[in-house]
Amino acid sequence: MALVTTTEMFKKAYAGGYAIGAFNINNMEIVQAITETAAQLRSPVILQVSAGARKYAKPAYLTALVDAAMKDTGMDLVLHLDHGGAGLDKEGAFEQLKNCVDTGFSSVMIDGSHYSFEENIALTKRVVEYAHAHGVVVEAELGKLAGIEDDVKVASHDAMYTDPGEVEEFVSKTGVDSLAIAIGTSHGAFKFKGEAKLRFDILEEIGNRLPGFPIVLHGASSVVPEYVDTINKYGGKMEGATGIPEDMLRKSASMAVCKINIDSDIRLAMTAGIRKHFAEHPDHFDPRQYLSEARDNVKKLVEHKINNVLGSAGKL
Repeated sequence: MALVTTTEMFKKAYAGGYAIGAFNINNMEIVQAITETAAQLRSPVILQVSAGARKYAKPAYLTALVDAAMKDTGMDLVLHLDHGGAGLDKEGAFEQLKNCVDTGFSSVMIDGSHYSFEENIALTKRVVEYAHAHGVVVEAELGKLAGIEDDVKVASHDAMYTDPGEVEEFVSKTGVDSLAIAIGTSHGAFKFKGEAKLRFDILEEIGNRLPGFPIVLHGASSVVPEYVDTINKYGGKMEGATGIPEDMLRKSASMAVCKINIDSDIRLAMTAGIRKHFAEHPDHFDPRQYLSEARDNVKKLVEHKINNVLGSAGKL
């Protein structure tokens, strides 16, 4: 068991018409739920760490948890930096990515989507050169998603679909290993006002322009209604929370998308479990009691995603 890159995972996923789940981790219970379920279903999996998670749990704790998960499950895992550089200037972004490469991440994402096309290329290329020299793969982003990612908000009017005419030049000049694109997904639990729409025409054209190249979807939680309803039932206020319909995600996985990011759904599953537990057991105060129920919810969520959305069960 070891930390591995996404290279072979993505080759198999592209050829097989399925996607790898990239689940964001923040604490022990989440790591256990994801990896134990993936091991049971024999599914490859990517564990993602955001800047917010690094701040909350500290890098040393997160990497130790991932190491423990590999020992416990006997699985090879990918440890990926999600949205590297968010909220930082270019030099700060590079230093953050460099630190993650130097401290054992096997995959990193540099998000230069808020810069001009030329600046995004230059920053991404610099990260790729350093990461590849250390055996680490790199994901980049073209286009811009709306929503909130770790308190970094992108207004809906600033969102921008990926231009298929730019992808070949971007990949060629940067040497990046995978590409996150904007086709209508959005960060957070309140993704749409009205009907959800994804631009499959853009995804199809990008797939034609970059045959065999792995594409990534960010902001791809479904905002599972069951967990939203539970949260609202037990005192929460999440009316109007909506996500990406799962049939759309499954369709994208059958095309060029090899990695689907899932974060908000994990948060919802945990919160629903905790709220329900407190309502039904007002005398409980042991964190192991309510966090166990929260962890079970995340396990059910991950099992559902692997079997019915990603299609990655049995692909390990």
